[in-house]
Amino acid sequence: MLTVIMETKDNEAELAQTLSALVAGAVEGLVSDVIILDHGSTDGSPRIADAAGCRFCLDWDLGDVLRSARGEWLMLLEPGARPIGRWVDELAEYVSLNRSPAQFSPSRMHKRPLLKRLTHRSPPLESGFLMPKGDAVAAARGKMPLSRLTSGRAARKLATELVPAWVAMENRSTGELDRTPGSKM
Repeated sequence: MLTVIMETKDNEAELAQTLSALVAGAVEGLVSDVIILDHGSTDGSPRIADAAGCRFCLDWDLGDVLRSARGEWLMLLEPGARPIGRWVDELAEYVSLNRSPAQFSPSRMHKRPLLKRLTHRSPPLESGFLMPKGDAVAAARGKMPLSRLTSGRAARKLATELVPAWVAMENRSTGELDRTPGSKM
């Protein structure tokens, strides 16, 4: 039903967190494949992707990658981001009834400090992005970043929350474990 696509450069730990969260979607038949677009990783990212059964692309053209995706919908995520709650059921229902893009709701438990929220723009994929494959293929050009596929597209807000990638990055640098309800850590 849907293909998950992420870009990475030395995000071994974050990839592992995201991929473990996606297992439920694969088991339920929602996630058909996962594609990792690499930007020159020197860590264990390829090994993590291989162990999880993902396709790891070292030299890629975005249009070719998108055309080869098995799913009719694409879920674009940052390494480290994790959908939580009843995300499998909600996404399965959404893609069966809709044709317009959607984004996850930000996690209520993981908010940036107020000053950062006011002074920094959130990265385009911080809340993930769900879109029909055909729309993405029509917009793809060469090695353009996934975030450009979201430019100028209005997206509905899903009720399901997404723990943003920056939480995993901060936890890695401080050595703390995330205790999000429903996380497997």
